[in-house]
Amino acid sequence: MFKDQVVQALAAVLPELSADQISDLLETPKTSDLGDYAFPTFALAKIKRMAPNKIAAELAPTIDATPFEAVKAVGGYVNFFLDKMSFAHATLMAIDEAGDNFGSQTLGVGNVTIDMSSPNIAKPMSMGHLRSTVIGNALANILTKTGYTPIKINHLGDWGTQFGKLIVAYKLWGSEEEVKADPIKHLLEYYVRFHEEAETKPEMDDEARAWFKKLEDGDPEATKLWAWFREESLKEFNRIYAKLGIDFDSYNGEAFYNDKMDPVVQTLVDKHLLQTSQGAEIVDLEKYNLNPALIKKSDGATLYMTRDLAAAIYRKETYDFVQSLYVVGNEQREHFEQMKAVLKEMGYDWADEIHHIPFGLITKDGKKLSTRKGNIVLLEQVLNDAIDLAKKQIAEKHPDLENADQVAHDVGVGAVIFHDLKNERLDSFDFNLEEVVRFEGETGPYVQYTNARANSILKKTDVSPAAEVALSDTSAWDILKLLADYPNVVARAAKAYEPSVIAKYALRLAKAFNKYYANTKILVDDAELPARLALVSSISQVLTNALALLGVNAPAEM
Repeated sequence: MFKDQVVQALAAVLPELSADQISDLLETPKTSDLGDYAFPTFALAKIKRMAPNKIAAELAPTIDATPFEAVKAVGGYVNFFLDKMSFAHATLMAIDEAGDNFGSQTLGVGNVTIDMSSPNIAKPMSMGHLRSTVIGNALANILTKTGYTPIKINHLGDWGTQFGKLIVAYKLWGSEEEVKADPIKHLLEYYVRFHEEAETKPEMDDEARAWFKKLEDGDPEATKLWAWFREESLKEFNRIYAKLGIDFDSYNGEAFYNDKMDPVVQTLVDKHLLQTSQGAEIVDLEKYNLNPALIKKSDGATLYMTRDLAAAIYRKETYDFVQSLYVVGNEQREHFEQMKAVLKEMGYDWADEIHHIPFGLITKDGKKLSTRKGNIVLLEQVLNDAIDLAKKQIAEKHPDLENADQVAHDVGVGAVIFHDLKNERLDSFDFNLEEVVRFEGETGPYVQYTNARANSILKKTDVSPAAEVALSDTSAWDILKLLADYPNVVARAAKAYEPSVIAKYALRLAKAFNKYYANTKILVDDAELPARLALVSSISQVLTNALALLGVNAPAEM
């Protein structure tokens, strides 16, 4: 609304530029003393054949300054200072009226499938699975906030040659009693041992491929073992998802597409896209500057590409998505470029709406996490340790806190999620639990604690917040601008598929409030107390909203 006032004021005196052009040129000064919006005149220098500072000096006096506190020429800029009282009133009223829905908007409509998490059956969920899981969940929340209907798909890794390896390992060293006692632990031990021994016994890989082919062909023994491994693994996964507060709309994994691949291959044949190369069947993608897409191996076994093509077609037919997102590590970039190219060659123009959402790695002591090498950090153990660390800090700060266990859970789990999401997707980072669960610094607990502080202030008085009361407190100005910008922040996060935009915003707002709290006596009983309380209430509301988009709870006390 206030940006529109600036655009309209400029459009009235700049006929050479459209309102959209003016809007695109507007900047936000780094500090409030330079104004709230700045119009750079450099774009007019060629048109007017004048120096930018002279253009600004001549332009500023012609602008109707009635809606603003001031309009000033500073160098090559025309700076606009908004009417703080009107801005404060409009912002606080908007948040009060919208509540949990503040920031909601319609950027689009329709189903958006999100391929996320996707752990491998018979292996424990490690920290390596965290990023896809929490980024995908946050994107689902952000897309919901912006008008879309997300469909979260856990495309389980329940097929592939790894099952041949696991079957061989189980038959060589496994026991039913061990697996029943602690399935994931022992299945992982077998899997790691297979890779260790296969380094000196390459014939084991051949045997594993043969067992996977049996599984593909419906061999009863192979199928029974596979189904058992899958069932036990899902029990483990769902316990961890419950701890994270994340659920899914579909658990259709790779195996679900076994009977859906032949039609894909037949379509490739019918369209003369399939070629034979060194015994394997491929689709040539040279025109896209991509390597060939491998559809079938020389032994006839299918690959990830075959199943992913079948999955993409099934999802379009089933959900009629307007977008299809794949939250998968950056190392798979070429795979998704190939998949989209093959779909385009098959005549599916909706392939343009498929988007790979890549992300960087989590490392431990600078080393990549690897299941094969046994170098893993179990996700459930990390969450439990984070909860324990949170519990200790809460006991020190608030020993009489009610629901301390639930708060510790919200803080510990929230800390792990927030730490992941405050990093830009493509950045890799090293994980240090003690840093993650700190109540100070750029952490989730810091934001949660700030929200709890705001709630504590509101409980200390019988005076009710009143957004309609005028707030003339200039020290609150930076906070008010941050609050008003929240819907724009949500839109930026949605358009960039970047949850870190929300997390970084929450940190900025928390820091701004803590600075205000340290320098302002909020509970002074004067005419503007209800307005200051409305400001505090709005801060709590927006922090809670932002954390919710990330999948993080906001305890009222901690």
